[in-house]
Amino acid sequence: MGSQEVGLSPKPFLLCFFLQTCPKTPNSPTSDASGPVMSGKPRLASVNVEKDLVDWGKPLLWQVGHLREKYNEWVHQPVDRPIRLFQSDIMESFSKTTWYIVCLVWLPVIFFLGWNCYTTLAQGKTQLFSSFTSAYAIPVHKSWFPLLCLLGIFIWSLLEYLIHRFLFHMNPASKYYLITLHFLLHGQHHKSPFDSSRLVFPPVPASLLFFFFYFLAPVVFPREFGLSILCGGIIGYVIYDMMHYYLHYGSPKEGTYLHGLKIYHIKHHFEHQKAGFGISSRFWDRPFHTLIPEENEKSD
Repeated sequence: MGSQEVGLSPKPFLLCFFLQTCPKTPNSPTSDASGPVMSGKPRLASVNVEKDLVDWGKPLLWQVGHLREKYNEWVHQPVDRPIRLFQSDIMESFSKTTWYIVCLVWLPVIFFLGWNCYTTLAQGKTQLFSSFTSAYAIPVHKSWFPLLCLLGIFIWSLLEYLIHRFLFHMNPASKYYLITLHFLLHGQHHKSPFDSSRLVFPPVPASLLFFFFYFLAPVVFPREFGLSILCGGIIGYVIYDMMHYYLHYGSPKEGTYLHGLKIYHIKHHFEHQKAGFGISSRFWDRPFHTLIPEENEKSD
């Protein structure tokens, strides 16, 4: 089996942009140890299929756990090649998706759920605290619906941060199953940040989370009140997924908000994996003190 090098193809403008705006360090995954920058043409980490720590000819999911203490360094040496996780074609298809599938699946859900909640609230029968006492029950009118959606978007922004920081960037140590879980959830994305089929959340696992919150919301709140918040949460999620895809493949105009977020996310991938957990916003990085260092002296 001959060695194979995977360089930077024309599609990943992201890394070219990163190398023009961020200083390289000797220990950086994009240092010349894995591919020198020659004539302004940067390269991602090369893959020698004979010497690499995993067998790229086989699904990676059940291999990465065996890397143990070498996993963290390996997973943060990004390559420009697709990743296969499962042997089963069915399981593999469930683990990836294209960006527009997110819109095709979740926009109808948003419209249907939103319309149902709005028309039900318009009947004037929904009340807060009515299960405790009718004396202090607060009627919830249809005018509350947009505010509840905004609340849902806000709650999602916090969940986005917490999930990214504490679940996606958990420390798996040298434990086989934690490493496997980490790679399944997020490590694969850091290993192959330009795999377009793995930049958004596949609809099958996303549906499991949706049904969990769909049945939880009416338990915590009056049904339409809780589902209105959930509707906003789904809107926030779709915005997040589309923005994440755009930050990897889009070319926002210099000086714009999205341009700043793109630089920020690039630095998270290639320089500061333990900071910069906000994707659609840097808002929560501030109170949780996880702004990327040089961003501490800047404002949005």
